[in-house]
Parts: sequence; C-alpha cells; structure tokens
Amino acid sequence: MAKNELAEKKASTALAMIGDMEQDAGIGFEGMTQDDYALPFLRLLTSTSPEVGEVDGALPGMIMNSVTGELYDGKSGITVVPCAYVRQYIEWAPRGQGSGAPVHIYAATSDILSQTHKEPGDNKDYLDNGNYIETTANYYVMAVSDDGVPSPALIAMKSTQLKKSRKWNSMMQSVKEQGKNGLFTPPIFSQMYKLTSVAESNDKGKWYGWDVERLGAVDNADIYAAAKSFAQSVSAGDVKVKHDGAEGTETSNGPNPF
Repeated sequence: MAKNELAEKKASTALAMIGDMEQDAGIGFEGMTQDDYALPFLRLLTSTSPEVGEVDGALPGMIMNSVTGELYDGKSGITVVPCAYVRQYIEWAPRGQGSGAPVHIYAATSDILSQTHKEPGDNKDYLDNGNYIETTANYYVMAVSDDGVPSPALIAMKSTQLKKSRKWNSMMQSVKEQGKNGLFTPPIFSQMYKLTSVAESNDKGKWYGWDVERLGAVDNADIYAAAKSFAQSVSAGDVKVKHDGAEGTETSNGPNPF
C-alpha cells in the first residue's frame, strides 16, 4: 500500500472513531456525582510548596492546577472568568496538629469572629480551644486555556490576599454596560481577567501574591454559557470543595518564603 493510501486510510479511521465517540458521549460517567469529582485549586507555588523540587518545571511564583498538575508562568499568568464569590470563615487546628483538613467551615453570616481573640505578636483570630479562624475569599472561576477551552477551578484568597480580594470585587462591581433602561451591572461571569503572581513582603517575611487585571468582556458564547452554568451550579450548592492547608498563598504560620 502506498504511503498516501495508508495516510488516507488512517485519516478515515480516525474520523470514524470520532463519530463513534460523539455518538457514545457520556457513557461510563452515569454513576458519578459532584461528590466524585475534585474541584481544582489554582495555587501560587512558593519555595516551601511540596511540588517545587518534585515536579519538573515547578518553581516558586508559578501558578499550579492542583488536580491536573498544569503549571502557568507567574508573570504570564492565567486567564479566568469569575463565576461566583463565596466568603467563608474556616477553622483550622494549629500547624502540625489535626488532619490537615478544616475543623469547621462557617458561612459569611456567622458571628464566629466575635468569639476569637488575638495573641501577642500574632494577627490570627484564635478560638479558646486553640484553633484559629481564617477569613477566606473563594472565587469559583473558569480557567480559559490558550486555545479557548474553559475548565472550572477555585482560587482561595486569605490573610494578606484579602486586600487583593476586595480590590477585585470592587473592580468587578464597577463594570457597567448600557442597556435599554440605562446603565446596569452585568453578571460576574461576563468579564475576563488576567491573574499573575507578584513578589510581596512585609516585616514578617516575603511571599508571592496575586495581581488582577481586567481584560474585557467575554466574547465567546461557549465560554459564557459554561461560566453561567458553573455559576448556577455553585448557587444551587451542587459544587463541593475540599479545602486543605495548601490552597492559600500563605502558610498557617504567616507569609510563605520565596
């Protein structure tokens, strides 16, 4: 068989397989619910991140998808469409104690912070049982790849990054569009943002933080539809998140070193 004929046969077989796969779409996933999926975190790596030194190419300042292991250059950043925002108060055991999972997660309406106190030289909010509360700003987003494919993820901001969170929220709220009845605030998932990492420091140390830049309106109908669907799932309580001590940009004891 000539090379051209062999190539044509392979192409024909590939097209037939794609047709079969499209016809069989979804088969095998029927028994899976939201409880069976892990929502990826987009995390900023530091010198203490376990991936640094263990994963090829992983360097401090990079952004990493906790499920796929995909790495993004911190300076180039990653494009996201925010779909929902949820503020929580997360109770943690002191570092090195407990399971590494949250002891309890309180809703934004909770008065748990009124039951906390500060320790000398420490800005954390401690409970009388020795655990502490972290105010956590959760952003459910669609991470958009270079070829325009959206995938769900979560970004958790806490500690020094809460200032970035408030800035991002104000940025999103300030977006206005002209409608038939005047100016209106479009849905949160109507805009795209570039998230990059920046070096930060204070008198307690150095770490990497987020920088947020608005890119403009979503101009792809498929991305908009996917983001809207994800937003509706979050609102309905269908999206489950499993927090652990690694998802933030800072450790339990303060800023991460570089």
